[in-house]
Amino acid sequence: MSVASATVTPESRGLARDEVRLAVVTPGGTEHTVAWELPRWLEPGDLLVVNTSATLPSAVDTAHGPVHVSAELDDGSWVVELRRADGRGPRTPSAGEVVALPGGVRLRLVERHPEDQTRLWRAVTLPHESRVDYLFTFGRPIRYPYLERPVPLHDLQNVYATTPGSAEMPSAGRPLSESVLVDLMAAGVVVAPLVLHTGVASQETHEPPQPEWFSVPDHTARLVKLTHQHGGRVVAVGTTVVRALETAASGRTEGWTGLVLGPDRPARVVDGLLTGLHEPEASHLRLLEAVAGRELVDRAYADVTGPDAPPYLWHELGDSMLLLP
Repeated sequence: MSVASATVTPESRGLARDEVRLAVVTPGGTEHTVAWELPRWLEPGDLLVVNTSATLPSAVDTAHGPVHVSAELDDGSWVVELRRADGRGPRTPSAGEVVALPGGVRLRLVERHPEDQTRLWRAVTLPHESRVDYLFTFGRPIRYPYLERPVPLHDLQNVYATTPGSAEMPSAGRPLSESVLVDLMAAGVVVAPLVLHTGVASQETHEPPQPEWFSVPDHTARLVKLTHQHGGRVVAVGTTVVRALETAASGRTEGWTGLVLGPDRPARVVDGLLTGLHEPEASHLRLLEAVAGRELVDRAYADVTGPDAPPYLWHELGDSMLLLP
């Protein structure tokens, strides 16, 4: 297998963000190229949809280990994950536990969120704190165990990120530099925004995504419809965009989405997907298969891990794949 984890940013490896590898996978085969060549593979009239959610410094250090803050619910309570002191796994607290946070704030665990899992908790802050304001004051970026060193928050932002809210970076868009976006628009590709605030992922159990807040602007929804009417393709930058667009297609364009895509609930709106390269565990592959089908996804991973492939790197600071079924 010719894939390893990306342990530092592309910039630390001497690359620009748009110089990471890109595997372009179509029914006709796989081409190994680089991200700045993305405009070659899209056509005039195609629609590229990006997630403009910005990454928050969502880890808060406490005496008993980090607290990862996943979301803020409509009632002002937070969704949190309490990590072990070494940061390498969740710990199992009890309802009613109170955690002392920096700044004289106490966090009281209320109940599991949702009820049928053991990792995330709904919690209230005493006194009440806005998640975004508090994290920008006391938080740091969530750090993954495969990284050699902490990564500054500005390196965990997409160039078009405008709306703070994601616990972890919507990393599929990281290779899209300003120059790539300009080249796409010059080639007749329309770029449209939406927002989906990502929650904390499960690195250990590979759970499906939890409910996340999203908003699809009216003009983006109209562009999706017009693109299909005129024979163009809707290409999502990341599975967060797929989740938001597919939820909006049911008639609800803002709020919390619990939609989980997979072979039994395939994508009906999205025709292509730009995604990061991640270890091929079950929940991630199901999301990719929902867009591209199992046969194409299986071949894609075989092609990027095969002995003749160039050396690809996994995870959010690694390389990318464009699936065009």
